[in-house]
Amino acid sequence: MIERIDGLPTNIINGYKVRPGKPLPFGVSHVPNGLNFSAYTSAGTGCTLVLFSRGVLEPFAEIEFPKSYRIGDVFCMIVFDLDYEDLEYGYRIDGPFQPEAGHRFNKECILMDPYTKLVSGRDVWGEEPDWNAQIYHYRSRVSFDDFDWEDDSPLEFPPEDLLIYEAHVRGFTKSASAKVAHPGTYAGLAEKIPYLKRLGINAIELMPIFEFDEFENSRIHPETGEKLYNYWGYSTLGFFAPKAAYAATGRHGMQVDELKQLVKNLHSNGIEVILDVVFNHTAEGNENGPTLSFKGLDNKTYYMLTPEGYYFNFSGTGNTLNCNNPIVRSLVLDCLRYWASEYHIDGFRFDLASILGRDPLGYPLSNPPLLESLAFDPILSACKLIAEAWDAGGLYQVGSFPAFGRWSEWNGKYRDCLRKFLKGDAAQVGELAQRVQGSPDLYQSSGRTPATSINFITCHDGFTLADLTSFNEKHNSSNGEDNRDGGNDNHSWNCGAEGWTDNAGILALRQKQMMNAFALLLTSRGVPMFVMGDEFGRSQQGNNNAYCLDSSLSWVDWLQLKANHQLFDFVTSLIAFRKSHPCLRVNKFDTTITTIGLPSSSFHGTSAWSPDWSQESRQLAWMFCLDGIGTGNSDVDLVYVIANMAPSTSWFSCPELPNGLRWCVAFNTGDPAGPVLKHEATVDKHGLLVGERSVIIMTA
Repeated sequence: MIERIDGLPTNIINGYKVRPGKPLPFGVSHVPNGLNFSAYTSAGTGCTLVLFSRGVLEPFAEIEFPKSYRIGDVFCMIVFDLDYEDLEYGYRIDGPFQPEAGHRFNKECILMDPYTKLVSGRDVWGEEPDWNAQIYHYRSRVSFDDFDWEDDSPLEFPPEDLLIYEAHVRGFTKSASAKVAHPGTYAGLAEKIPYLKRLGINAIELMPIFEFDEFENSRIHPETGEKLYNYWGYSTLGFFAPKAAYAATGRHGMQVDELKQLVKNLHSNGIEVILDVVFNHTAEGNENGPTLSFKGLDNKTYYMLTPEGYYFNFSGTGNTLNCNNPIVRSLVLDCLRYWASEYHIDGFRFDLASILGRDPLGYPLSNPPLLESLAFDPILSACKLIAEAWDAGGLYQVGSFPAFGRWSEWNGKYRDCLRKFLKGDAAQVGELAQRVQGSPDLYQSSGRTPATSINFITCHDGFTLADLTSFNEKHNSSNGEDNRDGGNDNHSWNCGAEGWTDNAGILALRQKQMMNAFALLLTSRGVPMFVMGDEFGRSQQGNNNAYCLDSSLSWVDWLQLKANHQLFDFVTSLIAFRKSHPCLRVNKFDTTITTIGLPSSSFHGTSAWSPDWSQESRQLAWMFCLDGIGTGNSDVDLVYVIANMAPSTSWFSCPELPNGLRWCVAFNTGDPAGPVLKHEATVDKHGLLVGERSVIIMTA
């Protein structure tokens, strides 16, 4: 039936007034007195809009899109007089079920809108849904932005000035020891902003906060009876929707405002927000997995398929998004533009980013369209773009990731080299010299800079720093996989005992090794990053893959902050030191000689200007120098770092300084009185004695 409303022809379908819609933007958008629904499917033959009242099992209406409401491959329709605040919706897509041809249409499935800005169904963490109600578990919802940002905007710090802190929203404050009003939430994290300021970091990288299902692949541990969850969240359901269960207000649908308030508060305290994003796969798994959204909308477009219709698995999780298909590329761009513009996000870290450079059959592209589009997108022009430059299919691109002058990388080679050097492995000194100056061997020839290198020794994936110094082997029995999961190449050293010990000598050595790690990390050129709790020795009891553990093992134990205040004080002092010495943050590979005759970077051994590059060497010193900062005594900033990972003390001479300058010790991890010198000690002109497995940091 057709009526004329406001002078325009309007159809009546199932009692609802509808008109032809606009194909763009995809998803739902507000129009006067109505909502515009737009859904893409290239091979689907029909589309039905399914409408629910919030929380009600059965739909209150189903509206089939008239054929005339299809423009190209897009079904679009305006529906009038809907209460969007109480509305949940989905789509049924009709079409062929021919898996061998890549098609998996099933009109019985109600599909989540991939462009939805809110997802309901998992509003409270760990609250069991009605598993018998299989009609529609993930409900698309309509959002309306009325958040007052005031004068907030992304901070746009120069990349070389960043100090990145990786954190899990829930795990950061879930423990009762966090003493926050809303543990495990965005609001709870906001309560800890004074702590982050005290620590001194200026960027927080949040593990996935796009909507995911913590019950995906959940199971009961066969021995302990513990519930195991999809705790980390690296399995995205809704790319545009914040995780509702991370919000204290998630049950009430206010997660958007709560997250925006967190970002706003972080910005007002000088902290950028970087999101860990997962565009390499989705939660739908392989051919045995569920049909939730993309599979039922346009399986052949969204996923990389074999000629027989099976799923390529370069992600290690069952499927791989077809990222360089123009439709999928547009979805990724639309998503990141949305987060940058609507949430004021400062940057993105891309999980298994090498997948983003593969063609539909999995071959690496020399000029990947998606990576190029992200690099030159005008809305993302100030956002940090950080690649995890490898994938589960074996494509390792650290140093060769297609950067287009914009991308930086998690430097896995930095991590491995620093770990080996710290534990005293042979043949590391030559590579160490490359890593601490920003890895010119990886980046200089392609015109990239030291800030390309995101330097890290630990992250969420692997041992914490305390465990790196306490375990030789992984201990992942808590995961219920017979210790088969998690990496075996940890390059760790337990300092003499596996796990807990009351041996005072071993405990002191572990403490010193953690300090050594931070000393090397925070005096390296490039961008330092470390994981939450490392600054006071958080342990996961040797578990290097706690992806499924929503328990005290994964949560930050804030009692440890008081117990290991010495390490925390050391880290905060080092961070302040890095901020006060621009020679540590130089963002160019510079071999020029400064005005006082010293190079921008130089390397030394026990004798100044004579590094020992032999395989047996476990000692290296480096000097970073920068002109023109007006220190008082000169126009040059100088830092000298001595790293002695040999099991014996050694005498080190120091480079001579001109113009009456002298060397003063700022930090000494081998000083039994404490690693942070309250009064900088002047170094004898002949040099100084450096303890075994110790780092000394000096200034001129």
